[in-house]
Amino acid sequence: MGQTQKRSSAGAALPTTSVSAAGRARGPRSRQIAKTINNIKITILCGFVTILVLRGTIGLNLSPQTDTERQQLEEEARRVIAEIRLDGREPDPDDGPPFNPNVTFTFGPKISDWDTQRTRWLSSNPGYPNYVNGKPRMLLVSGSPPNPCDNPIGDHYLLKSIKNKIDYCRLHGIEIVYNMAYLDKDLSGYWAKLPLIRRLMLSHPEIEWIWWMDSDALFTDMVFEIPVKKYENYNMVIHGYPDLLYEKKSWIALNTGSVLFRNCQWTLDLLDAWAPMGPKGPTREEAGRITTAFLSGRPAFEADDQSALIYLLITQKDVWMDKVFVENSYYLHGFWTGLVDKYEEMVEKYHPGLGDERWPFVTHFVGCKPCGSYGDYPVEKCLKSMERAFNFADNQVLKLYGFRHRGLLSPNIKRTRNETTTPLESVDQFDIRHSGHGSGSKL
Repeated sequence: MGQTQKRSSAGAALPTTSVSAAGRARGPRSRQIAKTINNIKITILCGFVTILVLRGTIGLNLSPQTDTERQQLEEEARRVIAEIRLDGREPDPDDGPPFNPNVTFTFGPKISDWDTQRTRWLSSNPGYPNYVNGKPRMLLVSGSPPNPCDNPIGDHYLLKSIKNKIDYCRLHGIEIVYNMAYLDKDLSGYWAKLPLIRRLMLSHPEIEWIWWMDSDALFTDMVFEIPVKKYENYNMVIHGYPDLLYEKKSWIALNTGSVLFRNCQWTLDLLDAWAPMGPKGPTREEAGRITTAFLSGRPAFEADDQSALIYLLITQKDVWMDKVFVENSYYLHGFWTGLVDKYEEMVEKYHPGLGDERWPFVTHFVGCKPCGSYGDYPVEKCLKSMERAFNFADNQVLKLYGFRHRGLLSPNIKRTRNETTTPLESVDQFDIRHSGHGSGSKL
């Protein structure tokens, strides 16, 4: 049997690709052929073992095997199968080093003086202040996988989602980044936001707050603004409920689908402590078992960023919680199932700018996964609800221009007022950038 080549985790040179007598490196086709041959070997061996076991079990042999003999045979078969799987396998260039539970994941060189570096940079670059007109500079960050959606219509709703975010940011002077690349292959899926947030922090020292929002979350109150002065003494703002967090240790006590991070050393330290539960493979699977056992109501699956953060904040409360603001006075995250069917009632009774259950700031379609091939809710129900949420928000933008959707399920629009020779009167009346706009108004 050939010995398996492994990459060294101590920085040794990578194994080179073997070269045939003809001078050509073994490419993907040769590796595929080798895998196919190994699979055939495994199939034959499994069939042979099955026959031997059945012989002893149903009496096809005059001297039946004992339980001990069968167990030894099965163990030997598993050993041989494992050797066959490893035989002739060349390392894949995308493979990482073998899993080592004693090795902790890191983003790279530890940064311990970011506040000092950032302060010095801001002083040297007065053209890039972190506060403008007394307001901290904010960067909204969202993203989606680099490949097309499994469900083709999902791409259409991703477009609507980013359009919704661009509208909100344009109206409120917020910068926006939409990412479609995995910056760290180990931190994929739920975890892709962590290396992205960290990279944006270090690349944009002029940004005071980085605001992550999932692609399946929509702004549905286009007037409401984050009350940033409220968070002067905090470094993270997240929607949640303290009683669910500390008393019930619920896995949904917080929601990481819409969360703000201050650009500071504290956040870098939090990311460093948070990320080691996220590398895909054995690490993420083991972390999933730990969080499922620790948090109430959590199903058994690999670790997600939300469960890991809740686990971290509970088990290291003294380290982190002094700088975490758990917000629930408005809907930084509003669960969609209790909101989308009430939009007409909201329009009738209330007005934008409230941000809470009367007019939700953010409607988050948790469990829908319109881009994926599966979800926790029927696709038709999700898409219909997302359409209503998008049009509900879009009406607030179109109002300035004198239009609105014909209905919350209709992409078509209709005119709501006539043209005038004094258009600035309409701007003063309907522009949602004006403070106090919308009080008592109806869409």
